[in-house]
Amino acid sequence: MTDMFILVLLITAVLLLVVSLLLLKVIKVYVKETLNPTPVATAEERRLWHLASENAEVTTTKKSSVWSKLMGLRPIDEEKDIVMEHKFDGISELDNPTPAWFMVLFYGTIIFAIVYLLSYHVFGLGNLQEEEYSIELRQAEDAKIAFLQKPGNSSNKINESNVEQSKDAALLSAGAALFKTACAPCHGEHAEGLVGPNLTDEFWLHGGTVNDIFKTIKYGVPDKGMIAWEKTLKPKQIADLTSYIMSLKGSNPAGAKAPQGVKQN
Repeated sequence: MTDMFILVLLITAVLLLVVSLLLLKVIKVYVKETLNPTPVATAEERRLWHLASENAEVTTTKKSSVWSKLMGLRPIDEEKDIVMEHKFDGISELDNPTPAWFMVLFYGTIIFAIVYLLSYHVFGLGNLQEEEYSIELRQAEDAKIAFLQKPGNSSNKINESNVEQSKDAALLSAGAALFKTACAPCHGEHAEGLVGPNLTDEFWLHGGTVNDIFKTIKYGVPDKGMIAWEKTLKPKQIADLTSYIMSLKGSNPAGAKAPQGVKQN
């Protein structure tokens, strides 16, 4: 209740302040007019002012004539001069031609179409869209080959045909880090198998060679819910992950899932 009373007092104080400011402003205006009253225009001055305003409007209309000609506009008071003789259903038609700027654009598009037709479809001076698309594809393929041939990019050439197992500790460590983020949610933290199969035994659903594992990771198994990692991981990363998975063979983690697939030595 006390808070409500304080709120009412604050609102009242604000209202009083606003009223006081307005009253102060009125008093200032009153004092100013008392000391220096604003002169009132006579009837003759008002007549001259209206006459000057009319002259200014006429001058403005004349100045805008260039714009009116450019846009093909005609003032309303000139409509009586361009009314055509025939009428239909009591409606008259004005003889108001299309603006010059519109006709320039119209004929310009026709000229452009003729030049385009002759250049691309008759004389073959330019490439059509299909040809440009083919050229861009060839350029992209050439750029890809050039990129792969640069020093330091040889790792991007790794694929399921030439991949080799590595036992390098640094590469296995990198593969372990990738496994933890990409594979552990389905295969378990130690590859013991969860939704996905156990990766530590000798049984494989899609082949257990280094080439098979690389291919499975790269293209995924869509019908089993495994995504293709080729769009997320680089070939070198898939190779490191493959080597790490192969290094887990025979690790026998706790809670390992039952064997699935075909035994492979």
